[in-house]
Amino acid sequence: MRQIDHFLAGGAGSTTGGRVHRVWNPSTGEVQAEVALGDAALLERAVAVAKRVQPDWAATNPQKRARIMFAFKQLVEKHRGELAELLASEHGKVIDDAQGDIQRGLEVIEYACGIPQVLKGEYTLGAGPGIDVYSTRQPLGIGAGITPFNFPAMIPMWMFGMAIAAGNAFILKPSERDPSVPVRLAELFLEAGAPEGLLQVVHGDKEMVDAILDHPDIAAVSFVGSSDIAHHVYRRGVAAGKRVQAMGGAKNHGIVMPDADLDQVVNDLAGAAFGSAGERCMALPVVVPVGEDTADALREKLIPAIAALRVGVSTDREAHYGPVVTPEHKTRVEQWIDTAEQEGAEIVVDGRGFTLQGHEKGFFIGPTLIDRVTPRMKSYQEEIFGPVLQIVRAKDFEEAVRLPSEHQYGNGVAIFTRNGHAAREFASRVNVGMVGINVPIPVPVAYHSFGGWKRSAFGDTNQYGTEGLKFWTKVKTVTQRWPDGGGDGSNAFLIPTMG
Repeated sequence: MRQIDHFLAGGAGSTTGGRVHRVWNPSTGEVQAEVALGDAALLERAVAVAKRVQPDWAATNPQKRARIMFAFKQLVEKHRGELAELLASEHGKVIDDAQGDIQRGLEVIEYACGIPQVLKGEYTLGAGPGIDVYSTRQPLGIGAGITPFNFPAMIPMWMFGMAIAAGNAFILKPSERDPSVPVRLAELFLEAGAPEGLLQVVHGDKEMVDAILDHPDIAAVSFVGSSDIAHHVYRRGVAAGKRVQAMGGAKNHGIVMPDADLDQVVNDLAGAAFGSAGERCMALPVVVPVGEDTADALREKLIPAIAALRVGVSTDREAHYGPVVTPEHKTRVEQWIDTAEQEGAEIVVDGRGFTLQGHEKGFFIGPTLIDRVTPRMKSYQEEIFGPVLQIVRAKDFEEAVRLPSEHQYGNGVAIFTRNGHAAREFASRVNVGMVGINVPIPVPVAYHSFGGWKRSAFGDTNQYGTEGLKFWTKVKTVTQRWPDGGGDGSNAFLIPTMG
């Protein structure tokens, strides 16, 4: 069986304590590898190396850092096919989704390639008599990233791309469910010319997470995962004196106004709700048609569109989505469908018990549509994270604004309408961090930043873009005055001469 190890300085890793975690092939339902689980002692080794290499990296001029980022970008593009296949085999998402995972990470790497420009400080000439003031952004030292299973390429690149370009060393703790792509990215980063030990990968579970949060030499931690764990990471990290950004769960809503193009809405929902088997924090698992007529018409169009979705193995180029990541997650999603039914919702299209011929042991769930969902239902209040679309009917625009605004999560929201005033009013008033107007998955481009509100994010700074740069750096401000006179106290301005 394939063994997946840690990636320490130069790629040398070791299994510690004999603890391992199974890595499934979700399409076949078979265990394909084991990943070593590290402990605090292994983390200490990684930190010791990072402490040695980081000062020289911070002193490296930004142009040279940018060249390594460019070289890394080229290597990832060269190996994109290999990475996508590896990603799909462990996560279960289809190849096209895996390619998108890699591409969105590369876009942040592209932004990081411009680090000489974005790191420029500020300067005030003549802030007082003979006084100038300037500020610079300097790296924190050692940063760490704790990343989820659903985007094993994109989210690590979001984190280490910005952190390392800004002059930090970085330790990545990826999900133990699909750890191979993060290790491969670290190998490519070393091949791009980065110093050994600048980017290291340590595997582990809660033991490793807590070791990272407690380590005094790790200055900042970025996390993406469920909200309960995000809250734990934030509290423990801040208590240890760290800078922490912790992104949590989501329950994104899609508001459908009566004037919306329903054919376009249905097409968008097919991808946004069911793509990547719904295992995305920016998926659109709740649709809110405004008015009963809109709801009935939308439902009528959704049923045949959902029936046309093809569920397949990750390598099936015709499939719209593949299996979920583990058997435990398959059980959890199906239990949420059970819960919705018990709460009185109507299961319009039922994906429970779905099997794929020839792959009966795979972790597949059929696309599911649930109508007559209400805000008091637990299945509405919590994140399902599977190929499940819920319909919550709103009587008017005000209720449509209120539903996502009052939900515990505030990651993303979308409104579908032809009315510019309604869209502008909605975007201004809704209590959610990222808004799409006729855009179903409003993930910002790399030169803006990503971050939700409420229980979708803990901390004050968003991921990537200028907000990401702020997170991974600290400001130093210098106020300087150069006296005009010489040592005798005179005011003569002395110009040194040659010879």
